[in-house]
Amino acid sequence: MLKKYAFTMIELIFAIVIIAISVLSLPMMNQSITKGIDGNIIQEAIFAASTELNEAVTAHWDENSLGPNQSLARIIEGSIQSCENNSSLATYRLMAGHITQPLHRRCLDDNTTEPKDSTDDDNITALEDMGHSTSEKIFDNSTAEASGYKNEYESTLFITRPSNFNGSNNNIKMLESTITDSDGNTLVVLRSYSANIGEVDYYKRTY
Repeated sequence: MLKKYAFTMIELIFAIVIIAISVLSLPMMNQSITKGIDGNIIQEAIFAASTELNEAVTAHWDENSLGPNQSLARIIEGSIQSCENNSSLATYRLMAGHITQPLHRRCLDDNTTEPKDSTDDDNITALEDMGHSTSEKIFDNSTAEASGYKNEYESTLFITRPSNFNGSNNNIKMLESTITDSDGNTLVVLRSYSANIGEVDYYKRTY
């Protein structure tokens, strides 16, 4: 009596079904992987733009923000703002709503000071010094530490006075960071704003 070995019909059907599921799922898996990679690229671009904006806003609002022998930025009196001497603290120029204490925000002593957007003073890092209209590399994948990890990104940082702030053109500056990839495609655009509000000194406790 001869014995014959072969797949049964049920086994063949199961094998065909498993192979069909595998073949159909491959494009979906590739699509999911591609979406994940695209999401990571956008996330890196957002981090890059956010870092650039955070670094830029640490600069002084204007080169005139620092008066003679002053280490803290003060409010610049432009054509819109009104800084007046306070009766109880005549040596400090304050705006309406300011706290009449020496370690709070106050205006520059020179009421003729106007906002300046130039880069004349190299000793003071102002917002305009942080801006750049030409593309600059922020992630260079040619370096050993970034090779095979990050894409090669470039950024531009424009600093302008937005016209949609009615009556506040002299007191608001808009920072716009644009991140592009190596092919010139825009990945993300982030905006931030900086106001002419000066700095607050830390209170020094003595014993």
